[in-house]
Parts: sequence; C-alpha cells; structure tokens
Amino acid sequence: MVVAAVLDAGTRLLLNYCGCCSCRRRRRRLLFLLFLLLLAGARHSRAAATATSCELHRKQSELNSFLWTIKRDPPSYFFGTIHVPYTRVWDFIPENSKEAFQQSHIVYFELDLTDPYTISALTSCQLLPQGKNLQDVLPRDIYRRLKRHLEYVKLMMSSWMTPDQRGKGLYADYLFNAIAGNWERKRPVWVMLMVNSLTEVDIKSRGVPVLDLYLAQEAERLRKQTGAVEKVEEQCHPLNGLNFSQVIFALNQTLLQQENLRAGSLQIPCTTEDLIKHYNCGDLNSIIFNHDTSQVPNFINATLPPHERITAQEIDSYFTRELIYKRNERMGKRVKDLLEEYPDKSFFFAFGAGHFMGNNTVIDVLKREGYEVDHTSAGEVINSGKNQKTVSALTSSSPEYPSYIISQEQHPPQQKEEEEEEEEELLPHLLLPESIDLLEKVDRKYKKKKKKQQKKQRLRQFNDLWHH
Repeated sequence: MVVAAVLDAGTRLLLNYCGCCSCRRRRRRLLFLLFLLLLAGARHSRAAATATSCELHRKQSELNSFLWTIKRDPPSYFFGTIHVPYTRVWDFIPENSKEAFQQSHIVYFELDLTDPYTISALTSCQLLPQGKNLQDVLPRDIYRRLKRHLEYVKLMMSSWMTPDQRGKGLYADYLFNAIAGNWERKRPVWVMLMVNSLTEVDIKSRGVPVLDLYLAQEAERLRKQTGAVEKVEEQCHPLNGLNFSQVIFALNQTLLQQENLRAGSLQIPCTTEDLIKHYNCGDLNSIIFNHDTSQVPNFINATLPPHERITAQEIDSYFTRELIYKRNERMGKRVKDLLEEYPDKSFFFAFGAGHFMGNNTVIDVLKREGYEVDHTSAGEVINSGKNQKTVSALTSSSPEYPSYIISQEQHPPQQKEEEEEEEEELLPHLLLPESIDLLEKVDRKYKKKKKKQQKKQRLRQFNDLWHH
C-alpha cells in the first residue's frame, strides 16, 4: 500500500515537471527512487509468496513428514520434534504421525520433561559451585553489559507480553523471575543461552507447551508408558565442558547481537519463525535443525576477524560432536537395547529433528545394528502390526542401563541437602517446559515429593537409632 501511494505521487510529479536543469536532475533522482521502490516491492511480493507457499498445501499427501518407521512386528517409530510452541506446527503434522503416536504402547523422549527430578537435576547442573557468583568469574565489562541488558529486558517484558498471556494471569515480573531470577548463580554458558532466549519473539511464545512437552503431556493424559533415553547429566555436562575463553567469547557475541538488535542495526539471521517455516515446509536437509536440537546458537559469522572466526568454528565443532554425534551414538544404542528388551511393544521415539538429519544420525546407528528404518511420507498408511497387545508397565529391570530409564512408576534418587536448597530457588529456563502452568505444577509436585522423602528419611533415622 505504501509503495503504491509513493508510486502514484511520483507519477504525478513526473507528469508536471517543467524541463529546466534542476527539474531534470530531480526527475532522474525520482526515476531512480521509483525503480528502487518497484524492485523492493517485487522482492517483498516474492518473499511473501515463498513464506506462505507451504501454508497453502493442506492436503495430507503434501504435508511435511518427520516420521520414520522401524520395520518390526509391531512397528516402532522415530519422530522429529522442534523446540517451538506446538500450536505453531501441529496443523502441519500429518495424521499418520499422530496415528503412530496413538497406536504406540510406549513413548520415549530424550529427557522426561514431566518428572520433578529432571527439573531439579537440570537446576543443579546450571549452577556455579557453592559460594560462587557470576560477578566473581566474569570480566568486569561483560558483567556490567549483561546486567544492563537484563535490566532492559525486565523493563520491556510487560510490553512484549501478549493479551492472551495476560488473560492467563501471567505477570511480567513473574515471567522474568521464572526465566532469569537466579542469573547471578548460573554458570556463564547457561547465562549465554538464557540471554539468547530472552527476546520479544520467545517471550510471546511462553505459556504454550513446546512440541515435545505437548507430546509428553498427551502421553501422560492417555496413560501411556513413558521413558527417557538420556540422563540429565548427559545433556548438561557437555555444555559445562566448554573452556572458559570459549564461553566468554560466546557470551560476548550473544550480548553484542542483543545490543545491536536493541540499537536497530541488526536483524537475526536465523529466527524462530525461520525454524517454524522450515519445519512446516518439511525441509529435511536444513542445518537449522541441528542448532535447535543442541539449543546452541551459531556464532560463525563472515564479519568476524579471522582469529575470532576460528574460535566460533571450534565452538560449533565442539557442540556438533558433543551434543549431536556422541549423543546420537548413545541414543541409538539405547533405542536398540529397548527394542530388544521389549520385542512385543511398539515404541514412539520423539527426539529433536536434528538427531535424524545429516551425518551420523540415530537412524544410521540403528541401520548399522541391522534394523530397517524407512522415512514415512504423509500419505502412507500406518500398519499397526499383528502383535498388538495391552500396554504393560515398563520397569527398570534391564541390567544394562537402569539409570537412564525414567518411567512414571519410578522415584528419583535422593539429592544432597545443599543441592536441594539451591533447587528450590528457581526452575531452569532451558531444555524445560515452556508451559508456565506445568512449571508451577512440577514445582509443587517436586516440593511435595521432597517433603515426603524428608519425612521417610527422618523415620528411617529414628528407626536406626531405636534398633541401636
């Protein structure tokens, strides 16, 4: 509309110019300006067409598919998720993927997102050693910039929130504290990831479960058996393994990006919107999913000086190796163990989409072990297999990996007292439920469970003393 109005005004000016030297110069400048406007308009139209093209395809056969079938009887499935509100992608997930989920006996995730122990273990993993604060470990200028940026975010939080969020009773101060309230006790790498997630777009999406969490809630609602193929430490420790100079570089780059965004001099090259578009369009080759799966931003940038570009490449290689390749190998082997342990059960493995794409994927691990795994397109019929039986409880009876199975029947191990004090303070912001309601529910559930454990512990100690 704006371009059309300017073109209309420009045409009238061109028709009424007098022909003198100064008017000719003005006419040439105006013609050039009109050419640029037309070019911009054409680009905008093409971009709009590209952005909406996949949304026009609502037929089942044309939808994206992030489903793979593990050929056995009954069949099992791999399903690729992304870390965005499920409402943004649910309509583009084919019915056969949803049917595979419904028909499966047991649903497995990377982590058990509804288990209180997962929450408490993630909190502990993110914290600095006892008695240390961020101010003690960060260079002074970075600490000041970080503090200034978080003050800005806190100030803006209210204007970033949606009417829908306010309608659900969310307050800006509560939301800020839920995400960043304990930032001075966190390790720098987790603060970097926290800052990266404190953007207007991400804040607007809070309160709606991300796709993998939504599936976990649905599995719980349908009373399906659930489990996890990883321990919290296996996701958390690689992040803590980055060396100090690399962490400082990553935090500095993240702050620079946010400061430039605030100043209006930068546009994020790869946004959540891009991620959603790639997913909904069924882009199975995009490198974007690896960064969503590892939940680590990409620092490689052509504008960096050579020595900093090397650091960025080292960080990227480290995370690809530790958070994608090594985990794929471990997850693939545990999937194989589960399939062998429960041959008459149908599994639905919902992992980050990046674990199924590129090189050394979870699928590659299964194929090496002799399994046939095929990509399942949107139109294919789901075969339930001959062996459908009632869902039975999955226990931790397997001797090979008792520690990483987290089922609904199991209780978390006791934590040390000083860790428990820290865990009560705040829920971690990353690798965790985006649903505020669920966060509160899990927090209450955890505190209730801990009280019971403390009561049992007191009784046990009393009994010990009595017998002596």
